[in-house]
Amino acid sequence: METKKLALLRVLQILEHYTDADHHLKQEEIVDILEHEYGMVVERKAVGRNLALLREAGYDIASDRRGSWLASRLFDDAELRMLIDGVLSARHVTVKYSRDLIDRLCSLTGRNFRSHVKHVYSVGDWDKTENKSVFYNVATVDEGIEKGVRLTFDYNKYGADGRLHKSASHEVSPYQMLLKNRHYYLMAYNEKWHDMGYYRLDRITNIELSEAKLTPLRSLPGYEKGIDYKEIATALPYMFNDKPEIVVFYADEGVADDIVDWFGNGARMEKEEGRLKVSVKASPLAMEYWAMQYLNAVEVKSPEKLRAKIKENLRRAAVKYGE
Repeated sequence: METKKLALLRVLQILEHYTDADHHLKQEEIVDILEHEYGMVVERKAVGRNLALLREAGYDIASDRRGSWLASRLFDDAELRMLIDGVLSARHVTVKYSRDLIDRLCSLTGRNFRSHVKHVYSVGDWDKTENKSVFYNVATVDEGIEKGVRLTFDYNKYGADGRLHKSASHEVSPYQMLLKNRHYYLMAYNEKWHDMGYYRLDRITNIELSEAKLTPLRSLPGYEKGIDYKEIATALPYMFNDKPEIVVFYADEGVADDIVDWFGNGARMEKEEGRLKVSVKASPLAMEYWAMQYLNAVEVKSPEKLRAKIKENLRRAAVKYGE
């Protein structure tokens, strides 16, 4: 049996757990819950006084003839659904952590919320990483950036067995973490290869802080003014690190929405003879993959080297399929 000194806290917790705009509790019902869940016997008038104290403390507690309820919270249900969908779609978060995060998000509102987010139970069906070190990687990268030191880590790739295998070790100067295509990337300067790279955090293992100071970002060619996030968003749809070039292609009007999704306002589009003529500044390597993905609706015109590479891909594909 709990002491009655805890009654104020328990009344607040009951309102948080049981009530919302559609579910109210009368004072008598709160008295019953206090007794059955906490072994606390209090009078109805005491509950009324506690409700008044909570309102005085700033809690938005509303009442009508059906009872009282917590009228506003840190997050409303729509905001929580958006956050939960973000966790579900984040490939860099493991299934176990996803479930844990969703449970904690659900705890921020009443018990009735769970019935409206049935999709949280299908978290295991989503495409998720198996690397359990992701959160540790994020914390270590953040510490390295704050301290201005290099990082060392193993970078891994998936093998035919569906598991991660070490492909190389790296020493890098970290600058920023970026979220792209539902993956977290580390933007860092590779000290061995002397170029900027983008490393998926869910592919990194054995990450450690180095004692060596990082190479200042503004000392690198092309980064004298810092990081141009808009250029990164439009130029690197697949996070390749080759030098962006102006790419011109024709596209069916039906894929205009996809073009904006991939390249944002960085894509210049104009109608020309029933098609869209599009110009973007992008990684040629990334554009090769992108153009192949939209093969039936897109034709790359320049640069010529990229167009020739796509033609060669098509020739090889035709051989494979017996044409």
